[in-house]
Amino acid sequence: MSHPTAVRAGARLSWPRRALLTFPLVLMGVTNLPAQAPAELDWSAVEDETMRHFQALLRFDTSDPPGGEQEAAEYLRAVLAAEGIEVELYSLEPHRPNVVARIRGNGSRRPLLLMAHTDVVNVDPAKWTHPPFSATREGGYVYGRGTLDDKDNVVTALMTMLLLRRTRTALDRDVIFLAEAGEEGSTRVGIQYMVNQYFPLIDAEYCLAEGGGLTREGGEVRFASVQLEEKIPRAVELVARGVAGHGSVPLATNAVVRLSNAVGAVAAWKPPLRLNETLRAYFTRLVEISSPERATRYASLLSSNPEASAAAVDWLFQNEPRHAAMVRPTLTPTIVDAGYRVNVIPSEATATIDVRLHADEDPERFLEMVRGVVGDPSVEVRYAARDVRPGASNGSVGSTAFQAIERAVRSHYDVVSLPTMSTGATDMAYLRARGIECYGIGPATDVEDGPLGFGAHSDQERILESELHRFVRFHWDVVKDLAGAS
Repeated sequence: MSHPTAVRAGARLSWPRRALLTFPLVLMGVTNLPAQAPAELDWSAVEDETMRHFQALLRFDTSDPPGGEQEAAEYLRAVLAAEGIEVELYSLEPHRPNVVARIRGNGSRRPLLLMAHTDVVNVDPAKWTHPPFSATREGGYVYGRGTLDDKDNVVTALMTMLLLRRTRTALDRDVIFLAEAGEEGSTRVGIQYMVNQYFPLIDAEYCLAEGGGLTREGGEVRFASVQLEEKIPRAVELVARGVAGHGSVPLATNAVVRLSNAVGAVAAWKPPLRLNETLRAYFTRLVEISSPERATRYASLLSSNPEASAAAVDWLFQNEPRHAAMVRPTLTPTIVDAGYRVNVIPSEATATIDVRLHADEDPERFLEMVRGVVGDPSVEVRYAARDVRPGASNGSVGSTAFQAIERAVRSHYDVVSLPTMSTGATDMAYLRARGIECYGIGPATDVEDGPLGFGAHSDQERILESELHRFVRFHWDVVKDLAGAS
């Protein structure tokens, strides 16, 4: 497969038309549907094309690290350009381009941005039943790295762009598609580069991206989660120092002991409960669809009685840790580095804590709180280097975008939509900080799949074909609702 000549860092990549000839899969994957009303779309043909593009994208090894999204980006550009859609590649590093495509509306409303990332987390191929970049179809599923994170959103946004073009849908807004590089740990080549250098190309009123989804249980969809905001990742280091010595003579200044006590104190700490508008709406709606026992727990969480809410959080920590993580800052010890041989007391021991803060948390004030929890002046408490996203939240249950998503959820899944604050991090944080309202959505997945090892980042990552296709229809309706001409 031929590639365009490498360009200097920071330049736009340009691909001559003749290069299309090197991509037979692209030309096979494009169906020349005539202009028609959206209601008349041949969804069977759309599903066939979706699967062709999906498998093609999954077969590109875009593992990050080391990072190499070029082939996937070129594929997307070829498919979009073949339909006459405006598309360009923007690259800080030549082998890590970002794709920006645009379908223009009449400009009466600000644009809508569809964002997804082409990179995936790396793999250990020996642990996979199906090769991780084979896009194997079996039993109604597609297996492969990126099926859930995030090439499902990539192909869905691609199909939405193709259908908008083919149906010649009248638009009040420009619809922009950003397929970004580097989300899984190299944001400087992806969203940071685009926001810092080319923000006018992706500036929009609303953004739809990953971070939400629908939860299935026992084969039935129970609810939709729509991400309105997210926690901000930080890394805290605890560094204990003491006197080095022989292991046969215990010392009161043992750095490992000091560090162990500090880690234990941090892990046992229960930071104050933080319930904002999004979380209150989330748990209020969850009460309405839950069993009586769980509904009581969620209602207690919302109680003005601090003892009742504290007891509810304790129950969540033991039974629903994901929910417990939403309602307060979290600190999770993940790395410990201490001695180098059994009979030597080390003079220094370090622990790294994965910290997730609410968007409006004051990080310096929080660090002081951690120092107070540790309570040992011989243990240094400091922030460590990490890809820290900006803290901002601007989504709302009452917004035009959320209401459009909610309508489509009712139409396609007939369940309630829960406004959610994600405990993880997405690249939408960089857009929220620039004033774009962002909403995380995604296809339906089985709640049973995660513990069985079939979830995102797992060694058997997979997606139900039927739910991928249903998500494409859902996404199409949301975009038409938000961007279509009044």
